[in-house]
Amino acid sequence: MRIALITNTPPPYRVPVFARLSRMTGFDFHAVFCARREPNRAWDIPEMAFTHHFLRERFYTVGDRYVHDNPDVIPLLIRLKPDLVITDGFNPTHLYAFIAARVHRWSHIAMTDGTLRSEQSLSLKHRLVRRMVFRRSQAFIAASEGGQKLFRSYDVKPEACFYSWLCVNNRCFLPASIRSRPDYDFIFCGRFEPAKDPLFALAVARDTARRLQRKTRLLFVGSGSLDSALRAQAETEQTFVDTHFHGFARQAELPSLYQSASVFLFPTHGDVWGVVANEACAAGLPVIVSPEAGVAGELVINDVNGYVRRRDVTLWADCAQQLLTNHVLWREFSESSLQRITRYTFESAAQGIVDACKFALRTPNPPETSNPSKTRDCSDPSNRPKSALLSHSSTEKSR
Repeated sequence: MRIALITNTPPPYRVPVFARLSRMTGFDFHAVFCARREPNRAWDIPEMAFTHHFLRERFYTVGDRYVHDNPDVIPLLIRLKPDLVITDGFNPTHLYAFIAARVHRWSHIAMTDGTLRSEQSLSLKHRLVRRMVFRRSQAFIAASEGGQKLFRSYDVKPEACFYSWLCVNNRCFLPASIRSRPDYDFIFCGRFEPAKDPLFALAVARDTARRLQRKTRLLFVGSGSLDSALRAQAETEQTFVDTHFHGFARQAELPSLYQSASVFLFPTHGDVWGVVANEACAAGLPVIVSPEAGVAGELVINDVNGYVRRRDVTLWADCAQQLLTNHVLWREFSESSLQRITRYTFESAAQGIVDACKFALRTPNPPETSNPSKTRDCSDPSNRPKSALLSHSSTEKSR
């Protein structure tokens, strides 16, 4: 079974999954990348021990998104002659690959990291493109429950849907022993950008300090456009918060950084998932997260291994105070994080792709039809992007 998977760039949380696919008996796996790295990515990419191809880089930007347009994916696929093509987005390159699959009668799988929530503002054109692709696909792979809900909103049959979780190397983050008092009360790990809201994390640390009547300790890991503003604000809050800036961290550094803190703060304005929460849970940390993260309600369950709260400093400080003053509660949440993360492994993610491929090859390739299907729940056409081919959430955001 020869499989060609088309994706934007090599994401570190997928590279180990691809490596496992390449070692499976009966699979000739090929990963096809639109680019080696997008300009806003600072990922530490593991060794790619699998067959892979890089297309000639060709992309343009729409807002803060990179839209890949690589027509050379078509001749590459013709040379590979795959039995099955997997596309994980709706950039032009993905659609070229989908069209090639239709023309050559190769089976097609639609794969997404997106969710019903993350795609709720899509325009009518975006929805029509998705419906067209989904109607002509033999199987579907989602990275989350939210992704499954997205597929169901397009009337995809549940038996054709499979999971390939977003995950990290859990064993690397596992604490070696029961920790004594950690160096930091809080850790924020991610890009210093408005959408990640590191300034909110600093405000939570400040209000928590006032409640505890002691300084709190906050570790920032990352970098970005808000670096100067964040450092300046930290200076004004130094009476309440002892802030340390680690800067960008290599993958090998991350486990010890998470293990040096008590609580992970994840106040994102919008992440289709949030792999940083996987890292925090694997390190045994309770997580306080905004509802806009895909992990909210799936990996992070309110009052089980963390708190899901809207971005209100008072609400977050209440939660933080409970975790920092009630060691029994903290331990319960910590153990729950370690338990919940066991579901999210590279092995299970690879198996989900395998199961989808086997299902797709057993499913007839649907014939073309001249009658477009009626669309459902196409929402308000306002705020439409300029290109109908642009995917809002085809891959997980970087840190």
